[in-house]
Amino acid sequence: MKIETGAGRMQTRAGLMGNGVIRELVRHRMLLLMFLPAATLLFLFNYLPLAGLVIAFKNFDFQQGIFGSEWAKPLLNNFDYMLTSDSAYRAIKNTILLNALFIAVGLVFEVGLALMLNEIRNKYFKRVTQSLTFLPFFISWIVVGVFAYNLMNFETGAFNRIIQFMGLSPIDFYSEAGLWPFILTLAVRWKVTGYGTIIYLAALTSVDNSYYEAASIDGASRWQQTWYISLPMLKPTILILTLLAVGRIMNADFGMFYAMVGDAALLFPTTDVIDTFVYRSLRKSGDIGMASAAGFVQSIVAFVLVLGSNYIARRADRDSAIF
Repeated sequence: MKIETGAGRMQTRAGLMGNGVIRELVRHRMLLLMFLPAATLLFLFNYLPLAGLVIAFKNFDFQQGIFGSEWAKPLLNNFDYMLTSDSAYRAIKNTILLNALFIAVGLVFEVGLALMLNEIRNKYFKRVTQSLTFLPFFISWIVVGVFAYNLMNFETGAFNRIIQFMGLSPIDFYSEAGLWPFILTLAVRWKVTGYGTIIYLAALTSVDNSYYEAASIDGASRWQQTWYISLPMLKPTILILTLLAVGRIMNADFGMFYAMVGDAALLFPTTDVIDTFVYRSLRKSGDIGMASAAGFVQSIVAFVLVLGSNYIARRADRDSAIF
């Protein structure tokens, strides 16, 4: 009689699981080979650089390198400036508020444009409209910044010329910090609304047309069909894209802010974000450790925000959460 002990059963089970894994790897070897290049790039550019996070805890020295540099004393010394400086606090506040404004306004514009394009029945007009709204996405922020300067320049800007022609006093846009959250929001919407609409429009085109036919037979107007069919069908897509956007709320678009604002110190109270703040600090002091600490803080806060937002979305609709 063969008596199998608990340890023996565990070894047998582990062996069976190992054989099962090997069989699955062999069965799907072609798919795994296709995934290998993407996995390699993911590892090289997303996971391997994580070792550089130690810079945030070191007094970085170019000669000694990342791992040869001495540890900061105290260990969190590089974080002190980010957590105590008034300018850093202002940059963190502006980053969150401006990105929250971009997300909220962007959601309205992108969903609204997708719903309007979905209602267009002339396919040629629909294609032309979609192409024209998508075109600004390919324009560099440097070019957009030049356009904005020529429109808002105090002396020769087109806006001030029109204002003066109407008998009003010109506006010095580059000294009125309170106007710039709205100016930046308009610039972002003009540039990326067409691109952001694509996913929502794709989700709408996948809706079964029988829903609209049934609603039309029941006497529902186009507005009622949009409100009771199109918008509910977009809800999962809206939640997922909003969660992904919240994950990037601590990361401002450096190219946009620097091209639009530059070093205009009068605008910093409402436009200075973490990325431009770190860039200026790094340019003046050359403190790599402080810059790395700022990036570390951005990542941690974004991670917490994603977890919190995903928990809320999961409570509202389990199928709409990311994980």
